Amino acid sequence: MNAVTAIDTGGNHAPAPDALCGIATATQVEIAALGVVDAAFAVEWDALASDAAEPDVFAERWFAEASRHLAPPAVRLLRVRRSGQLIGLMPIVPATRYGRIPLRHVENWAHYHRFLGAPLLRRGHEDAAWTAILSALDADRDAGTLLHISGLVEHGPVHRALIEAAQALGRPCDTVHRIERAMLATDLSPDAYYAATVRKKKRKELGRLRSRLLEQGVVETRRLTSADSLPQWIDAFLALERAGWKGAAGSALACTPETAAFFRDVVTGAHRAGKLDMIRIDLDGAAIAMLVNLLAPPGAFSFKTAFDERLSRFSPGVLLQIDNLQLLARGDIGWMDSCAVENHPMINSLWGERRAIIRVSIPLAGARRRALFTAARALEQGAATLRALRAPRPFPTVESDA
Repeated sequence: MNAVTAIDTGGNHAPAPDALCGIATATQVEIAALGVVDAAFAVEWDALASDAAEPDVFAERWFAEASRHLAPPAVRLLRVRRSGQLIGLMPIVPATRYGRIPLRHVENWAHYHRFLGAPLLRRGHEDAAWTAILSALDADRDAGTLLHISGLVEHGPVHRALIEAAQALGRPCDTVHRIERAMLATDLSPDAYYAATVRKKKRKELGRLRSRLLEQGVVETRRLTSADSLPQWIDAFLALERAGWKGAAGSALACTPETAAFFRDVVTGAHRAGKLDMIRIDLDGAAIAMLVNLLAPPGAFSFKTAFDERLSRFSPGVLLQIDNLQLLARGDIGWMDSCAVENHPMINSLWGERRAIIRVSIPLAGARRRALFTAARALEQGAATLRALRAPRPFPTVESDA
């Protein structure tokens, strides 16, 4: 087993060199505050992202830096090193309730606008990084009973490595929740994918809606090409989203200073990193639908979208998603995660593939911890069974020869 040293620095400064003693091949875990990233660590983080086991913009430095606007004080960043090289990063936060059960444990930290929650792990070092993380938490008395991780791609390299690391340590890695959300994954051209995925009747209806929209004025689909235009595009998106139902409900990004600042920093940071794609449909020069994509070739993530609800009869948001298929023509993008809720009727009708996103729970070392984990899982499974029994059953259908 790798030697592991867990160090809570309590701030963003690096630990003293003698604090990380051990043999040269030791895998070590530093625990630091999610603070301002200095220049040297920024270089390490970006290098890790460029060699990550799986593409995940939500674990990259520029997204994490923007997320500080939303972070509670208790968030800590686990930094995993092997022979001095950074091989893993994961923000964690303590929790006192596991669902409805009062149970101290530790979770990965993922806010409402982060659509994956996996740690950023270096390719080829996934098992070592997970082993170090679990061993460090095992040794932490304040970590509680278990590690709960949300937002994992099911059967992706990070999830598979976690299962293997947990098994090697003699413990389960239980999937406790699973959803499927729309995904686009193809080697077809944009037009060929559209024809293969969307029913002919629906394509005809959408073509009719686009023709009707063209009758309203000058319609133009544009992609952001100039950094000089970025502030105006950000302002336009925030205003467009706030003008709709999210603004009325108080959930639009522009409704609070923290979420507005977060969005501005994400988009600006993504653009600076070469990871931003923004597309919009304008009517007479004003945006009526906008979409923010975050790129991590060979993948991409449909991060945020908004449309003018006064023109909903023309489905401008749907038309924009059709135009967005041209992203496939870049050549370096082969899939896109919708980041949408499960069974989203609009995007599910346009994208044919699905991506399973899961939550998992792993007990930490110790007989008492294992017993509490087992009891909590039994209560969790019992509650799930009870909900299933209480759920209304669909009426049986009768097949007809007519």
